[in-house]
Amino acid sequence: MSKKSADIHRRDAVRILVSWTPGHSGPEALEYAAWLSQSSPVQVRVISTFIQPWHSTSLSKLGGKYKKWFKREAEACKEAVRKALDAADLDRAFWDKDFSVLVDGPSKPQLLTEAAHDFKADIILLGSKQAASKGTFLAGSTADALLHYSPIPLGLIPRSIKLSKHGVTRLNFAFTDENARTDDPSLLAAASLARRWDVPLRILAFSPASMVHAPLSEKDDVAASLTNEWREHSLALLDRAVDAIADRYSDVDVTTSIGSGSGWAGAVDSLKWKKGDLMVLGSNPMSPLERVFLGSTATELLPHLSVPMMVYPASHR
Repeated sequence: MSKKSADIHRRDAVRILVSWTPGHSGPEALEYAAWLSQSSPVQVRVISTFIQPWHSTSLSKLGGKYKKWFKREAEACKEAVRKALDAADLDRAFWDKDFSVLVDGPSKPQLLTEAAHDFKADIILLGSKQAASKGTFLAGSTADALLHYSPIPLGLIPRSIKLSKHGVTRLNFAFTDENARTDDPSLLAAASLARRWDVPLRILAFSPASMVHAPLSEKDDVAASLTNEWREHSLALLDRAVDAIADRYSDVDVTTSIGSGSGWAGAVDSLKWKKGDLMVLGSNPMSPLERVFLGSTATELLPHLSVPMMVYPASHR
């Protein structure tokens, strides 16, 4: 890519902050950034974190020694990031001038939020915990915190998945709230991206088949009635969503589908997925008690999705 073309792309680029620390993270978040660059101009900065286990008074005793050590670590980190971005096959025209930044502090979520603000990032990309099995996403404490508090969208990617060489080939949006609305900003954001990238949009709902049951009764008539009622409600919601998208984005190819199966895993697996699929979700506002004990429906869904995700936190919507 020529310098002139790179400058033009940079002005319209999606600003991506990738959370990746050498030796502590898999390559998935970097691969996610490279994958998005196949569909849209991007500007990528990698943020690496060193979490301080000591009090500030302990660091102050080290004085210049700590500063010199941190500078050496930042240079070593920059070289590792350079190699990792090349390995992810991200065109250097999409690298930020300061493509590698090492920061230190006591809280990783706070460091990422501050770095995103400084970079004016449009999205933060995070990989799965390395303990996750292949093809699944397992949120660590950092991802879990940011899912509830990040002021900007989060990109999440399962561990060790294969991505389309042609970038995003289909956008998916899932209704996960019983009070879902067709003017949901997350749905409209998905439609906007579908038009921008010239890809189809699939709007989904997941049927709670086998989620509603009566363990203390031999008869499950009530559970079956609730499931059927929910399905009818979902079909009507999907129809309204298609109409809403047609009003605003008439040139977007929209389809709908309901995933039905045993639990979330069965419902997700009942649908066909492609290597070029990207899932868009909205995270709903909750009270502190609900965050601890319940979690959002979207959060429950995450471990069962085998495609990259883009989550719009409540504060962004």
